[in-house]
Amino acid sequence: MKIVQKLLMVILLLATIHTNAQTGNDALANTKMKHFIDALMKKMTIDEKIGQLNLPGSGDIVTGQASNSDIGKKIKEGSVGGLFNIKSIAKIRAVQKVAVEETRLKIPLIFGMDVIHGYQTTFPIPLALSCTWDMDAIKQSARIAATEASADGICWTFSPMVDICRDPRWGRIAEGAGEDPYLGSQIAKAMVQGYQDNDLRKNTSIMACVKHFAMYGAAEAGRDYNTTDMSHLTMYNTYLPPYKAAIDAGAGSVMASFNEVDGIPATGNKWLLTDVLRKQWGFKGFVVTDYTGINEMIEHGMGDLQKVSALAMNAGVDMDMVGEGFLTTLKKSLKEGKVTMQQIDNACRLILEAKYKLGLFDNPYKYCDEQRAKTEIYTPANLKVARAIATESFVLLKNNNNVLPLKKSGTIALIGPLADTKSNMPGTWSVATDLDKSISVRQGLENAVGSQAKILYAKGSNLDADSVLEANETMFSRSLNRDNRSAEELKKEALDIAAQADVIVAAVGESSEMSGESSSRSDIRIPKTQRELIKALVKTGKPVVLVLFAGRPLALKWENENVPAILNVWFGGSQAGNAIADVLFGDINPSGKLTTTFPQNIGQVPLYYSHKNTGRPLPEGKWFQKFRSNYLDVSNDPLYPFGFGLSYTHFEYSNLKLSSNTLSSNGKITVTATLKNTGDKDGTEVAQLYTRQMVGSITRPVKELKGFERVFLKAGESKTISFSIQPEDLKFYNSQLKFVAEPGAFKVFVGGNSRDVLEAGFTLK
Repeated sequence: MKIVQKLLMVILLLATIHTNAQTGNDALANTKMKHFIDALMKKMTIDEKIGQLNLPGSGDIVTGQASNSDIGKKIKEGSVGGLFNIKSIAKIRAVQKVAVEETRLKIPLIFGMDVIHGYQTTFPIPLALSCTWDMDAIKQSARIAATEASADGICWTFSPMVDICRDPRWGRIAEGAGEDPYLGSQIAKAMVQGYQDNDLRKNTSIMACVKHFAMYGAAEAGRDYNTTDMSHLTMYNTYLPPYKAAIDAGAGSVMASFNEVDGIPATGNKWLLTDVLRKQWGFKGFVVTDYTGINEMIEHGMGDLQKVSALAMNAGVDMDMVGEGFLTTLKKSLKEGKVTMQQIDNACRLILEAKYKLGLFDNPYKYCDEQRAKTEIYTPANLKVARAIATESFVLLKNNNNVLPLKKSGTIALIGPLADTKSNMPGTWSVATDLDKSISVRQGLENAVGSQAKILYAKGSNLDADSVLEANETMFSRSLNRDNRSAEELKKEALDIAAQADVIVAAVGESSEMSGESSSRSDIRIPKTQRELIKALVKTGKPVVLVLFAGRPLALKWENENVPAILNVWFGGSQAGNAIADVLFGDINPSGKLTTTFPQNIGQVPLYYSHKNTGRPLPEGKWFQKFRSNYLDVSNDPLYPFGFGLSYTHFEYSNLKLSSNTLSSNGKITVTATLKNTGDKDGTEVAQLYTRQMVGSITRPVKELKGFERVFLKAGESKTISFSIQPEDLKFYNSQLKFVAEPGAFKVFVGGNSRDVLEAGFTLK
């Protein structure tokens, strides 16, 4: 025993020495950085300092244009701090050369890009990634994205987007992690760590930019850019936690959101950008606006360009994306006393510090290694990882009579407007990928079956008959994949194909650009022309499998009632088609779980699992009861609850136990349950832990996610799963916005989704 104690003391001592050494190294590095930037800023004019705060879009300047373009001229004048969405080493090197060889102070530029879910190797859209509940996989996707982007000249990504969203009408729900603050916080942390790799000095690390700060996902009516209005209690308990988790993980920058907060646009909101972000959370990085965010405050009714630019500076914005309000008005505002030199200096320093931390002053061409660009982008190894992660993101919503997995034999009718399109596979915000290299569903199925089965293909319908989408070619033309034949001609061809098949695989749903920025939908059903196709296919009497593409939860009540099998594949990235085939044929057993609640119809929205109770709750198991909180025409229940997802095997939970019925203020309760794979296939289950505080100083949600674990079990195997609960896990912000755990009774739930759970109870002392 004494030997063990001595070993533990030695380990503790070594750990302390290492921590102190690291702290000392960090302090030394910060001192060195401060001296360097102090010396540089003493040389800078006011115009050069303001220039560092200017972030124009590149227009994707090509080599040779950098010196004679308008942006090139501004770079030479010291009026540009960075550029974004310029692609390729040749172009970036040419522009950087102007900055470091043709300017007075030779300050390098920072280069950003919307690297949202991969660079050239594209991973599933973020909403799909969240459905893996696999933090290692999510972190790995960000790590690969950073490696590829940094190999092509990019050192800054406008990601992760951590906005909580509970309204699927909002198109940008596709870019986030769903509706839950706990899960969203874990994913935010994993993404930041993946991008930055805990060391921005590495040439494979890029700086993360957490967005959109804050509450952007709560836009009224689900309409993008719209007003947001909520209590501070809702902000602190639901919407702010993922942003804070990303800050705590070391994110180097933050992007202000388009919406207003407490009646003031976020871009000009000092309470949000200074009081919360910097004073309460201790954020040390820089804040950048979203695209023309400062200028858009004019339309919000906050004043002219000079006034809103000063408002943004006073609020805590450091960098102006595209709008050039800082560049054209700050000097005048300084003279008039509307901003201070200290504010401009602080903002300039933060931009310079970011460049210093990225190593750009030591080597401005650090991210311009042509050998890396040739060998580290879109590699077979990266594509293999993308394929594997995509299979984890798919959610099996229905599988009556074990229609799935399919056999690699017989004749399969592959029908639908999304069956043979490459451009739709990566999903929204795939700005750096080559869409023509993506694997379509048709390719994936043909690759999987070879000569063992016959794949017959028909388009069946267009994606949407909506002329608004068709007319907006800049946003939608690549994804609509329109066929000029009539709807009846397309449907007849599909039915002829279906008649020859043993099973029908219908690839239907949204196009990639029906979700994402500026892609809100008031009707979240599958588009009408496709619904008519599905109904015709079901009428054939053949087994039908819906391969459902979506960037949001859809209302699928009819489909759920009438189609035997539904596999939600979201948008799976570069390897989507191969990954879909892996799951359809059972080479991979689906394990994805929903991170957003699916409503029965649009009238239930917003619908989420961690809702508050009412004074007149509807009794469990009831559809309608007069003078209770319910609808006349639909039950309160979701179509598919948060955390839901089926498998080709079956999992059974039993024997829920707590290590104690009481939890002390400095104690811990261990929650255990038996999880058994009762089916005949190996599979992975995502076991979930929820709690409920029964009485509080403010009303509390009916359930809150507090833990989860991916568990692989062989057929017939069982395992004891274990979670721990500590007082810290039970804390929330009370009416005084104090973060507290209140003594009292709690329920604890364990199960495979938020609805189907085992239940026990304990008391916090």
